[in-house]
Amino acid sequence: MNDSSWGAPPRAGLWGPTDQGTSPGYGWEVPPSSAGPASSAGPAHEVAEAAQTRPMPTVPHAGGDPGDAAGRDRGAARPGGPLFRDEHEPRPGPRPPAGQPPTPPGPGPEATGGAPGNGGSGQGTKKKSAGRDLRAAIGVGVGLGVIIGVSLFIYKPVFIGVIAVAVVVGLWELTSRLAERKDIRVPLVPLAVGGVAMVVAGYVRGAQGAWVAVSLTALAVLVWRMTEPPDNYLRDVTAGVFAAFYVPFLATFVALILAAPDGAQRVLTFLLLTVVSDTGAYAVGWRFGKHPLAPRISPGKTREGLMGAVAFAMVAGALCMQYLIEGGVWWQGLLLGLAVAVSATLGDLGESMIKRDLGIKDMGKLLPGHGGIMDRLDSLLPTAPVAWLLLVIFVGGG
Repeated sequence: MNDSSWGAPPRAGLWGPTDQGTSPGYGWEVPPSSAGPASSAGPAHEVAEAAQTRPMPTVPHAGGDPGDAAGRDRGAARPGGPLFRDEHEPRPGPRPPAGQPPTPPGPGPEATGGAPGNGGSGQGTKKKSAGRDLRAAIGVGVGLGVIIGVSLFIYKPVFIGVIAVAVVVGLWELTSRLAERKDIRVPLVPLAVGGVAMVVAGYVRGAQGAWVAVSLTALAVLVWRMTEPPDNYLRDVTAGVFAAFYVPFLATFVALILAAPDGAQRVLTFLLLTVVSDTGAYAVGWRFGKHPLAPRISPGKTREGLMGAVAFAMVAGALCMQYLIEGGVWWQGLLLGLAVAVSATLGDLGESMIKRDLGIKDMGKLLPGHGGIMDRLDSLLPTAPVAWLLLVIFVGGG
């Protein structure tokens, strides 16, 4: 409601509609006695003015100074809400029992931790939560583990298909968030086709085939974007080339690891070390974490958590290199575990930077309790080339 629909507070408690008068549409009339020289038309005029007004019935006091009669009249005339509709007033408290003082107005139940409908009494306490559905997260994690294990050890090309699906879904999540939050239009079709080609070429033709595929994918992004208006062309194709390297190109190193004769054991080592690193960081950080690692990027990560990630990954790396990798030695596993812990942490922080820039918590909602596919790939993608390189150095490419 704007200012023009309300006038100054009436005097002598006169409030009511008028059919004629000097202030049509304002809903109130000034008594002749207070109108000044312009209202000295005589008794007849005063009688006519009095006939045009009606006294408002007395209502309970709602505002003003209790000792001021004018204040009581203003409180009776003015509604109990704000003067204008765009003003905000605090939510009133519950009606008190008889004989007790009223509860002061305060925030609603959502702010005080009370359940909806309890009047915002504030007696409820806010329950601490990790922000994830733990049962759903465990269930999804077990399901993904079964899919990976079955496809990895039964028939390798099936696992290549799993990688390709993860790449396409990850690209879809990333490009969708870029369009929603930054209005960056990245062409998904050439990215998806080129991403699958990178993974397959890496498995079949090795690193040389992967490089050819990524080059053609970047060229396809440039050409595909030419079919649209030139506005923001450079911005969109730059984001497209970044997406091509960030998701499918890094995922191609998993296919390169798998291409070795004992590729299934190498991929399993890479996955186990990354998962163990994340688990160690969470467990140690939750129990002993006090010193933030990168508070401006990810306030929940601590230096103690990083130490836990390193310790857990080094132990797991020594065991995996000794018992899973043919020709591996335990001390090589210590170095591999250290490198995986560092790269996984950096990858997690890198995606946190992207999500903070986009103003989102998760990249998607496809995996209950986890977020999106990209929220699971954040540690795996940058770790894949590190694991591939160290395994080639330690035990050869096969």
